[in-house]
Amino acid sequence: MSQTLVIKIGTSSLTQPQTGLLAISTIAMLVETLTDLRFNDNKVILVSSGAVGVGRGRLGLKERPKNTALKQAVASVGQGRLIRAYDDLFSNLGQPIAQILLTRQELIHRNAYVNIYNTFQELLNLGVIPIVNENDTVAVEELKFGDNDTLSALVASLVEADYLFILTDVERLYSADPRKDPNAEPIQQVVSRQQLEQLQAQAGKSGSPWGTGGMVTKLAAARIATSAGVKTVITHGNQPHNIHRILAGEFLGTHFEPQPRTESARKRWIAYSLVPVGRLYLDEGAVQAIRDRGKSLLAAGITQVEGEFQASEAVALCDAQGKEIARGLVNYSSSEIQQIQGQQSQNIPAILGYSNTETVIHRDNMVSVF
Repeated sequence: MSQTLVIKIGTSSLTQPQTGLLAISTIAMLVETLTDLRFNDNKVILVSSGAVGVGRGRLGLKERPKNTALKQAVASVGQGRLIRAYDDLFSNLGQPIAQILLTRQELIHRNAYVNIYNTFQELLNLGVIPIVNENDTVAVEELKFGDNDTLSALVASLVEADYLFILTDVERLYSADPRKDPNAEPIQQVVSRQQLEQLQAQAGKSGSPWGTGGMVTKLAAARIATSAGVKTVITHGNQPHNIHRILAGEFLGTHFEPQPRTESARKRWIAYSLVPVGRLYLDEGAVQAIRDRGKSLLAAGITQVEGEFQASEAVALCDAQGKEIARGLVNYSSSEIQQIQGQQSQNIPAILGYSNTETVIHRDNMVSVF
């Protein structure tokens, strides 16, 4: 049975740590594995880090660049060399590839988001393996994905993938850093959202063994992907052939079981792709109406407005303690909401001199926080 697979591989697996040069043997194994998967009638997308690492190696830089302009310049050097290496290896096996460079800006705009989806579908139908990376050269800091773990989860959600494989420098998730703690216990399976949230809370604590190892971002990616109905597996990047064994039913790595895919494609776009540009604080009645009964947000339930935004932009909806409970697209600007907050809907025309709609956010444009 054909499945859609998204495979993400990190810089540590793609490059030699001492030199920053490409780890050709690992990349060759990855290319062979993905080609086999494609020839077995699977649809395959590769999300590949490595542009900055390869550029650093090519330029002979001793350290990873810290300022944005230098990082973007180094990425532009590395991206061409990286995609050429992939093209050479895939071409030897007769497998066509495509390069897709994304920024969050494209995913924020609904039309662009739909166009990206259509492009992926056409490429997959043509038997092409798209190779995706963040467009570091033009991405602005406030709209960066932050890491390719997040990007891979968003791509998996976008294409409604069956699997997301996150290939990294450890074979699975552990209760502590196994390189430092001999008592670290392997975690084979994460079944529930509550279990994943507990792991995230533990990973986010000060002094957590996962804090500097990248596991925080991988857990966040797993939460995005599984919330969108995508099974997620963390496994070792130096053994990409293990993907075949995992698909055959072996429990290698750490498996995150998917949640039911109940939200519409539009709501997944709101939940995962949009960046809130403001916050609305709600009273307890509004929180319960939204969280427990799936109601729209009315002006009467709003207690405070934070940030400046226009109608149709995304905002976070928060309880009195500041915890985000949902996010959605507003029907009014921040200045308009400040005038009507706490008011009954029938009073809006008299306050503003017009009425756009009685809801500040309609339930069709709102999704509970994932």
